[in-house]
Amino acid sequence: MKFEQVTLENTDYWRSIILFGKNVASYKFALAKTLLELKPESGQLLKLSDIAPLYSNNISEHLKLADRQGTSPSSKFLDDCRKYNIGKIDQNELVESTLRYGFVNVIDAFHIVGSTEIPIRFYIDERKDNNGIRITDEFSELILTDQSKVLPHETESRWRLVETAWDLGISRSLLSIHHNEEDDKLIALMTNNRRKTVTGSREALNGYQKGRCFYCGTNITAKEDGINNVDVDHFFPHVLKENVLGTNVDGIWNLVLACSNCNRGTQGKFDKIPTLKYLKKLYRRNEYLINSHHPLRETLIGQTGRTANNRAKFLNNSYNKAIVALIHTWEPSSRLI
Repeated sequence: MKFEQVTLENTDYWRSIILFGKNVASYKFALAKTLLELKPESGQLLKLSDIAPLYSNNISEHLKLADRQGTSPSSKFLDDCRKYNIGKIDQNELVESTLRYGFVNVIDAFHIVGSTEIPIRFYIDERKDNNGIRITDEFSELILTDQSKVLPHETESRWRLVETAWDLGISRSLLSIHHNEEDDKLIALMTNNRRKTVTGSREALNGYQKGRCFYCGTNITAKEDGINNVDVDHFFPHVLKENVLGTNVDGIWNLVLACSNCNRGTQGKFDKIPTLKYLKKLYRRNEYLINSHHPLRETLIGQTGRTANNRAKFLNNSYNKAIVALIHTWEPSSRLI
């Protein structure tokens, strides 16, 4: 068998920053969201003073959702955002604080995934000479892609997941993340059985599938109405529930995004079990998610096993129980990938 390395696109690099970049504060999400909202052109110089109002507003709004926006116990910038939210300082004072404290680390750290910079840049740091950043061709090309319309939603969703983990103290109180069918949201289930809405299920999963249907590979984000034209599918059908599999089928481990044709079209999946090759794909998808940071990593490990071998056994056992119960297997009539 000949192995080939995939050619990475700008959307892959961007998603890597959002999904896998290390975060000690939420500034990277705020900067990403701000750039996507401003939509600057290639070669354009964005002064920090141009970025600061929207950037600080994005962080201030998220502080209303979760007061913990980083791992550090204190931050002068975040404190000023809190003061702005309760009317102790005005927007001009907040912008002044943002220019002084808000960009100290995020401009340098934005392109770092793991401990190394990605090989392309979406902007060039010109703070020393021009007190701003200059937009590259790569960013301009990014916002012209079909995927660009969902990138803000993915950024927002990832931000909600991370801040929820910080706010709850994931090692102590975040038990698991599950799908709530009533409103199509991901919810955090805590040790006291309280439920906390985290983010939309589609948005949370879309980036990890790179905007493609889990089964047939068709693009599921290019239509005018965005990602809302796709379904959150239970790989092991919801009809099985806990009495057959002995586990919660609403867990993130069992959720994939599917085009409506695969999920409920004329020859759709409905309550059938995908063929074995898709079980292998689900395993690879979950392992990919586990390489991410909290809370999806810990949620998946808690739901499927501490080691890769245990997780593979868990899926295989679930598959055999499902086959015994439902008999019929399914795969799409055509596939792009």
